[in-house]
Amino acid sequence: MSEKSIKETKKYYDYVSVGNRTKQAAYFVQQHDKNRMFEDLLKTIPNMQILVLVKSKRNADELMEYLKEKEIKSISVHGNHRETQIEDAQRAFNSKETTILITTSRILETLKLESIHAVVNYDLPLDAPDYFKTLLLVDEIGKSISLIDPEDEGMLATIELMMKCEMSEVEMENFEHTTRETITSKDRTKKPRHKKVEQRAKKKADMKSKWVPAK
Repeated sequence: MSEKSIKETKKYYDYVSVGNRTKQAAYFVQQHDKNRMFEDLLKTIPNMQILVLVKSKRNADELMEYLKEKEIKSISVHGNHRETQIEDAQRAFNSKETTILITTSRILETLKLESIHAVVNYDLPLDAPDYFKTLLLVDEIGKSISLIDPEDEGMLATIELMMKCEMSEVEMENFEHTTRETITSKDRTKKPRHKKVEQRAKKKADMKSKWVPAK
């Protein structure tokens, strides 16, 4: 093989290279709507082995319980589980007994998972490099999907800066965003993309008709 061919086929694993060659999508959504959006998202990626990353044990368990209510099978594993339970979850995912595994970045480091088709960042990680570790699990062969709530926007900006490109912003077709009855001072400082989500939700509630994204 010529020196030119070697250079052309060499694969790089820096943040920029991994970020630019792997399909990524970002859905902007309020935290309280994430469960419903994830449920709708599953309809767009059927028959796939899906790894779901959350930032807390509570989020992992709540998402699993929500899916259970919707008769969607999933497994949640985190720091409160015994080693045998974590191993059982790993085995169930790799054998395709379950197609959805919900876990945290810390527990993911202990798992050896096979044939991951999609990584869903239900929450962006607390440390930006952890995002790229999960991105490598679907490098070129799968996709990474992130549900971005207002608290995630700072981390999103950091990740995009590190890989020198932006995630593709996608809107969930026919998804109805909702608003909280009580708006805190923190909510009033949300960045523009999430203000648009709230405005669209208010318009939907006022019109009581099919939600159409504002242009």
